[in-house]
Amino acid sequence: MSENTFDKGLRIRTTVLGQEYVDKAVKSASDFNRPFQDLVTEYCWGAVWGRDELPLKTRSMLTLAMISVLNRPHELRTHVRAALTNGVTRDEIREIFMKVAIYAGVPAAVDSFRIARETFAELDQH
Repeated sequence: MSENTFDKGLRIRTTVLGQEYVDKAVKSASDFNRPFQDLVTEYCWGAVWGRDELPLKTRSMLTLAMISVLNRPHELRTHVRAALTNGVTRDEIREIFMKVAIYAGVPAAVDSFRIARETFAELDQH
């Protein structure tokens, strides 16, 4: 494993998802899933999110669309928060899910809007 890419991934993952989220993922890793956590940190966050060709905001917008289409509600909730951290506005999130409705189907958008609305409400309470 390339420490340079791993360290970069850990830094980006922490910046985007927050220290508390990353600490929880790392601390809850077991012998079974630790290799997967390392893979995600190094390759997803370091090798791909760490590329310079797209800003984090754009990467978050693309991620929201793809996760919405894949119907992964847990990850979508995480990445709605991450997108806000990366400067994506609530209006932009709405527009992403409007595009999802047209290109991937209304049911995917319905769930995505629901998850975003719940996430916004949770954030507004803090």
